[in-house]
This record gives sequence, C-alpha cells and structure tokens, in this order.
Amino acid sequence: MPEVLFYHLTSSSLGQMLPQLVDRTLKSDLRILLRSGDAGQLARLDAQLWGGNSPQFLPHGISGQQHDRDQPVLLTAGAGNPNGAKALILVHGAKTTAQEVAEFTRVSLVFNGNDTTAVENARAEWKQLTDAGVAAKYWSQASGRWEMKAQKN
Repeated sequence: MPEVLFYHLTSSSLGQMLPQLVDRTLKSDLRILLRSGDAGQLARLDAQLWGGNSPQFLPHGISGQQHDRDQPVLLTAGAGNPNGAKALILVHGAKTTAQEVAEFTRVSLVFNGNDTTAVENARAEWKQLTDAGVAAKYWSQASGRWEMKAQKN
C-alpha cells in the first residue's frame, strides 16, 4: 500500500504548486486522477493545467467526456477511476479511504494552510487514514521550502 503525502500549502497557492506536482507525476509515467472536493473548481483546475502557472500545457481532461479513459490526467469531483490512474491527487477537501489508497501507486493530498477548515479536514483525513494503517508523510512549506514535519507508518 502506498503512503499518502500531505502537502500543507502556506507560501504558494494551489495554482502555483499543482502544475509542478502534475508534471513531476507525469514524468514518472503515472496516469493521474485529480479529484476536487468542489465540483465548481474543476474549470479553474482545467485553466491552471492549460498553462496558467506552468510553462507548458499539461495534457488532461474533465471527467464525463467521451475520452475519459484516454486522459493522462483526469479532473473529477466524483468517485471511481475511469482513466485507470495510478496516482491520485486530492484537492479542495476531496477525501479517500484506505481501501482506495491501496489501488494507487502514489497518493497526494494538497491543502491550503491558510484556511482553517482545510487544515481541520486534512487533520481528520490524516487520522482516519493512519488509524486504518495507511502510512503517511506530512510536508509543510512554512519555512519557505518543503520540509517533512511528520511521518506515521
């Protein structure tokens, strides 16, 4: 079972960090399921991956289209894994389960450290997953660069 990487954003926005995370993951030859806990944010995520804060276009699509299974990155607010992704990225309070984590090679949960509700939700997700036996690492950029602050196996 893979570990879940929690990314606590404090000095950069999701729009700045997400294209980098997606690009690195794609370079690892992993398809990505990018799940938002807010369906209203899918258009914004789509714009960010079209080159908003990235020097290049990151190939992707929004779920519910004709070619979902062919997308290297599939944006969704729903359950399931229509593109057969091996990497799961959770944003905007999206949740997962220990059972679902086991289906992926890499799982990342990215949250806004300046939003109290997002921090509380991430803490609850950490507890739920680690209590179920999922290994997790907590990364923070509070110092201005990414540092691992906690780990649970």
